[in-house]
Formats: sequence, structure tokens, C-alpha cells
Amino acid sequence: MTISSLDQYTLKDILKQVFSEVLHDQRDFFYDLMTEVLEDLALINAIKKGENDETVSRSEVFALLNG
Repeated sequence: MTISSLDQYTLKDILKQVFSEVLHDQRDFFYDLMTEVLEDLALINAIKKGENDETVSRSEVFALLNG
């Protein structure tokens, strides 16, 4: 069977199956990838929010971190 003889729906079904198998077989990779993406987005949002806040000293930050 060649690509030209495949109809659109058959090709779509084959691609779905392949994509599903890749996701299943590489679950840890995709989990780690999505975790990194979400962490990066959260950091970007925190940086943007912080750009509008007042600046604090390094000692104030460490005082809060150390309790």
C-alpha cells in the first residue's frame, strides 16, 4: 500500500495510532517535557508580575527564606 492509495481517513487513523503508541512508549519523556514547560511558564509569569512590584534587598529575601 502506498501513500497515494491511502485515503484521508485511513492516513488519519494510522497517524493517531502511531502518535498514541509514541506517547505511551515515551510517557516519562513527555511527562518531563510538560513539567519543564509548565515550570518555565510559571517562572515567566512570576518575573512579569515582579517587574511591577517594588524592589527589595537581598537581605530581606534571605530573611524570609530563612524564617
